[in-house]
Amino acid sequence: MNNSAANTGRVLWAGLRALLVLTLVCGVLYPLAVTGVAQLTMPGKANGSEIEDASGKVVGSELIGQRYDLPLKDGEETPAPDLRWFQPRPSNGLGTNSVNTEYSIILSGATNRSGDNEDLITWVKDAKAAVIKDNSTADYQVKPSDVPADAVTSSGSGLDPHISPEYAKLQVHRVAERNKLDVATVEKLVADHTDDRILGFIGEPRVNVLKLNIALKDLVAKG
Repeated sequence: MNNSAANTGRVLWAGLRALLVLTLVCGVLYPLAVTGVAQLTMPGKANGSEIEDASGKVVGSELIGQRYDLPLKDGEETPAPDLRWFQPRPSNGLGTNSVNTEYSIILSGATNRSGDNEDLITWVKDAKAAVIKDNSTADYQVKPSDVPADAVTSSGSGLDPHISPEYAKLQVHRVAERNKLDVATVEKLVADHTDDRILGFIGEPRVNVLKLNIALKDLVAKG
């Protein structure tokens, strides 16, 4: 009995020592090392790829899309877009938190609808009609064939921060008119904020909407 108890005690002590060592190495030293290397080599990405405006205020992350809407009016279920700004992709995949109702949390996700789903078809048709209506001006008429896919469909997460250069260019006339800017000036703004494929062949050309709108805000402020 004594030997058995002693063996059990040694086994427990060995297990406890292994737990303490692994906790120290994996739960403390390794995270500190990774965090330290990240802060030294890529502090911007390590801290969430935050974007600051001209005043130095953090206004978002270049990795997470955000909407540009007018204040919600009485009787409206969803706010209308603020057409002074370049608009992001639709976010039909977003939902509201229904578990922890103490906080107002937006959940990301895809629409999870098949290509022949009636709801999805209706969303796309309505979005296309809205894009044509919102972006047509007195001297510029949007054609249905001009509307790119990303203007009427949400991404897998619903939080895509980018739009295609085609969708950005489609919005130029409306943005110029709403902000009393020259069309050529806004076109140059889009061109300056269009990123090419990564390494020249990975992905597609894209425009970060938040960065573009920050530049637009600065341009409007300068008159």
